[in-house]
Amino acid sequence: MGRDVPAVEFTRDDRRRYREKVRQCLDTLAQMLAESRFDFDRPLTGLEIELNLVDNDGLPAMRNAEVLRAIADDQWATEIGQFNLEINMPPRRIAAAGAGELEKEVRDALNAADEKARPLGTQLALIGILPTLRESHVNLGTLSANDRYRLLNEQIFAARGEDLPIRIDGVEQLDTYADSVAPESACTSVQFHLQVSPTTFGAYWNAAQAIAGAQVALGANSPYLFGHRLWAETRIPLFEQATDTRSDELKAQGVRPRVWFGERWITSVFDLFEENSRYFPALLPLCEDEDPEAVLAAGGTPSLPELTLHNGTIWRWNRPVYAVVDGRPHLRVENRVLPGGPTVVDIAANMAFYYGLVRALVDSERPVWSQMSFAAAQENFHAGARDGIHSRQYWPGAGEVPVSELILRHLLPMAAQGLDAWGVSADERDRLLGIVEGRCLAHRTGAEWQVAAVEKYERSGLGRDEALRRMTVDYLARMHSNEPVHTWSDD
Repeated sequence: MGRDVPAVEFTRDDRRRYREKVRQCLDTLAQMLAESRFDFDRPLTGLEIELNLVDNDGLPAMRNAEVLRAIADDQWATEIGQFNLEINMPPRRIAAAGAGELEKEVRDALNAADEKARPLGTQLALIGILPTLRESHVNLGTLSANDRYRLLNEQIFAARGEDLPIRIDGVEQLDTYADSVAPESACTSVQFHLQVSPTTFGAYWNAAQAIAGAQVALGANSPYLFGHRLWAETRIPLFEQATDTRSDELKAQGVRPRVWFGERWITSVFDLFEENSRYFPALLPLCEDEDPEAVLAAGGTPSLPELTLHNGTIWRWNRPVYAVVDGRPHLRVENRVLPGGPTVVDIAANMAFYYGLVRALVDSERPVWSQMSFAAAQENFHAGARDGIHSRQYWPGAGEVPVSELILRHLLPMAAQGLDAWGVSADERDRLLGIVEGRCLAHRTGAEWQVAAVEKYERSGLGRDEALRRMTVDYLARMHSNEPVHTWSDD
């Protein structure tokens, strides 16, 4: 969710000053981009994983503050809901044995945290939306004790002026209202970071946008919300609605949503930060003392705090990130389309597919984004979220085809080429992309397994709530096995 903020009340002058500071930061960023002051000689990757906390019956456990104290590790942090946690893995290079080492580090970290959580009657669940979650679990009282979340809630509802409608038409229908942003806590994701140069940022962002539909179809793991079977990746429409500051009238006027796929291909990272400044009013207008132009003129590296805070309140599915590490600025593409789980090895396979594919697309002689419309990429994204591994998607040269066919025939070979270009070993490449291939051949994702397991329990005479609870318990056992989801049995 970004950095912590103090508890304050905002004035009209705060908002005016903040707008001016954001524009000043934007001018400074433009100067820095022109002068190539960025660290990109050793491109690094990063990984964030959001998780749920459950009790021994698979039900949400509102105890993240206690669990965090028990874990006692700076890599771990709270997330928006009291049943959420997040782990941030240290940056590293993709090459050599990086993927395998990262997979082992993540498993070790999750296992160690889980061992410390269990004496508190809780355990970690790596899943997109917790199937046992009910509307009663997501309200103002279940937000984590962090002033940032309270302020975001206040500002979003001040902008809306009314409760949030959540309406999702899927296999079944959900039509309800929320009086807080707490439903956002149902959405737990995996976020891949990739450090890139200013000159290649636009290409990497465009590539990430172009493959988002295939990514979400391949990784779908959120078919249930509040007891309803909805989309294969229900997290997508839920997150788009749960932080929407627009009334129906503003939507009709074409005001952009804060959870946003975008509307065009870009040429520079500046395009995205400039859109943020132009289209979105401040949610958290907090001004710092830094004068970015003065810092830059003195030979320093400005942190651009207002620009980065504003960026953190606009939830693009592929988000630009500006950061300063050890006194040097860098740029990252933050890929946010995938849910958590089902296992660490599945996450590693998704990561290999993503990093390999974007590299191959960026290196290609004719960019794919010059051959397809942005609207087609957006349609692919929502088709993948709605129908998962059974979706049909458009790709240049292939037309509209089943997504499994698209991945097997076109995208997997490119991902392999990209991993080779990153310097990933052939053994690691084949092991991880083999999991992607197996998922496509079996038509088995986390979402498909969850639905099959619930239907099995319902056929035995159980009601939906109990079927979801038992499925969740079964899921957790398989999650700990670290066997890829396409190999999971239905028993």
